[in-house]
Amino acid sequence: MLQSAAVQALLSLSPKVKAVLLALFVTLLWSSSWVLVKFGLDRLPALTFAGLRYTLAFAILLPLLFAPARLAEFRSLSRRNWGLLALLGLVYYTLTQGALFVGLNYLAANTLSLIMTLSGISIALAGRLFLGERLSGLQWSGVFVSIGGALLYFGNIPGVSNLGLLVGGLALLANTGGAVLGRAVNRTAAISPWLVTIVSMGVGSLILLAAGMVSEPFPALDVQDLLLLLWLAAANTSLAFTLWNLTLRTLTVAQSSMINNTMLIQIAVLAWIFLGEHLSWVQIAGLLVAAVGAALVQISPRRVIEAGTGS
Repeated sequence: MLQSAAVQALLSLSPKVKAVLLALFVTLLWSSSWVLVKFGLDRLPALTFAGLRYTLAFAILLPLLFAPARLAEFRSLSRRNWGLLALLGLVYYTLTQGALFVGLNYLAANTLSLIMTLSGISIALAGRLFLGERLSGLQWSGVFVSIGGALLYFGNIPGVSNLGLLVGGLALLANTGGAVLGRAVNRTAAISPWLVTIVSMGVGSLILLAAGMVSEPFPALDVQDLLLLLWLAAANTSLAFTLWNLTLRTLTVAQSSMINNTMLIQIAVLAWIFLGEHLSWVQIAGLLVAAVGAALVQISPRRVIEAGTGS
C-alpha cells in the first residue's frame, strides 16, 4: 500500500517537478562518480581507467547513431565539422577527463571538485573574450564571490599537493576550452546534440585509451574492476547523459545550471561518508560561498553560461 501510494504521488507531480527530481538524480549519479573513481584508482592506472570508462560509454551510445536521421546527418558531415568535433573530443574527453582522473590521484575529491566549479568563471571570461558574450553585473559579482569562497577553502588546507593543483588547473583550462568549443559547435544548431556527443566522445575516448595503453601498464582486470567500469560507463555516463538531455526538454538552461551546481555539495557529503574526507567549518563555508558564486556567474538575463556537466 505504501509503495502504491508513493508511485501515485510521483505520477501526480507536475512535469517540471518530475524534471527537477530527475535532474537531481542525474547529478547524484555524476557526484558518485568522484567517489567511485577514487576507489578504482587504488587498482587501475588513471589514463587507462578514464579511457576504458569513456570508450565503453561510447560503445553503449554508438547504436543510437544508426537511427536513419542521425546516420544521414553523420554521412553529411563536412570536413570542417569533423575537425571541430574531433577537436572537441580531444579537449573535453582526452584532456579534461584524463586530467580529472590523474588529479584524483593527488587531490581530495572535495578539492578537485571546487577547482572544477571555478570553470564557471573561466568559461564566462572565455565566452566574453572569444565569443563576444557580455557579463552582467550579477555575473561579475558571482566571479568575485566564487574567488572569495575558493580563497577561504584553500587557505585552510594543510599540505595540498602542488602537482595535484597543477593537474587540476590543467583540467580546469581544458574544461573551459571544451565548453567554449562545445558552445561554438552547438549554438549554430547545424549539428544535433546527440551527434556532437557520440562523435566527440568516440574520438576523445579512443585517444585517451591509446594514451593510457602507451604510457601505463595495462591492468589485469578482475570482476570488481569490470563491474565498476560497466557501472560508470552505462549508468553514470550513458544513462545519465540521456536522462539529462530528457530533463532539458522541460527545464530551462538556468534551472539546469542551478541543479548542476548542487554537485559541489553532493560530492563533499559523499566524500565525507565514503572517503573520510573531513572538512572544517571554514572549508564548508568556502565551498558554500563558491557554489553561490558559481550559480550567480551562470545567471544572465539573456543567456546562461554553460559549464561542462557531468563526470
